[in-house]
Amino acid sequence: MSKPKVRIGFAPGQFPDSPQGHDTVRQLAHLGDEVGYDSVWFSDRVVGGRFPLEPIVALSMTAAYSPKLKFGASVLALPLRNPVLLAKELATLDYLSKGRLLPAVGLGQDDPAEYQACGVSKEGRAERTDEAITVMRRLWQEDSVTHHGRFFSFDDVSIVPKPFQKPAPPIWIGGRSKAAQKRTGRLGDGWLVSQATPQEIEQGCRVIFAAAGEHGRAVDEGHIGTMLGFCIAADDAQAALIAQPYLGRPRDDMPFQHYTALGPPRQISSLINDYIAAGATKFVARPLCPADQAMSQLRLFGQEILPLFHR
Repeated sequence: MSKPKVRIGFAPGQFPDSPQGHDTVRQLAHLGDEVGYDSVWFSDRVVGGRFPLEPIVALSMTAAYSPKLKFGASVLALPLRNPVLLAKELATLDYLSKGRLLPAVGLGQDDPAEYQACGVSKEGRAERTDEAITVMRRLWQEDSVTHHGRFFSFDDVSIVPKPFQKPAPPIWIGGRSKAAQKRTGRLGDGWLVSQATPQEIEQGCRVIFAAAGEHGRAVDEGHIGTMLGFCIAADDAQAALIAQPYLGRPRDDMPFQHYTALGPPRQISSLINDYIAAGATKFVARPLCPADQAMSQLRLFGQEILPLFHR
């Protein structure tokens, strides 16, 4: 059996303040096509200002600007959304882009204010997510769906158009916890984790593949991905100083240097190889730097690092 292909996409990083951000999606799409990134990813925060763009809208703009890039959200907060409406939106996006959608979902942030603002109870969010995944898959593959569950109930519902990808777009599951890993094995088609070390990737793969086997399923070994924050600089120390203010929510159980790619291109490439050895083959590179440096960081990554892995 041939080894899974390594593919590297990117996320915007720090988003420019309005009005400077108006053309950013177009610029990102053109940069991705120019230097050869595989995909582009937008984070999902319904309230707050750190990731200001609504991802589905931003992805639709990306699909229009780029004829090649795949795209996804890292990751969609599924408990906040109605799965019938979301299934319709994602199916339309996949149909119009001729199969370039990479849907990834998770539980979302732990902030109760976001659930309150969306009129959804945080209680039972894991079970709500599981049920929503089942609902979306059925709507994508069946002409008439009747469903009566704990959170959603409807009779004889159909959506059109159906997704371009058959039988349905693969649903990747986000999350670093063991519960997320087991959910991937039980329900998902792939795993997209953030702020994880190579050792944690290796351990997570064991949990995922074991859980899949317990449920009579298989998860493709090529569907293991990680978000990788990076900063290219002359050395580790300089890169760490630039990156630290842009980490977002750093882990409190280990230094961020353990799960972040810092330093010159050859050092970042070596770390990517460590992740590949641990089982990851799909990457989302996110620049950790001021907004006015993000494009140059992404371009440098594309010029110096991508050619080593996109063969």
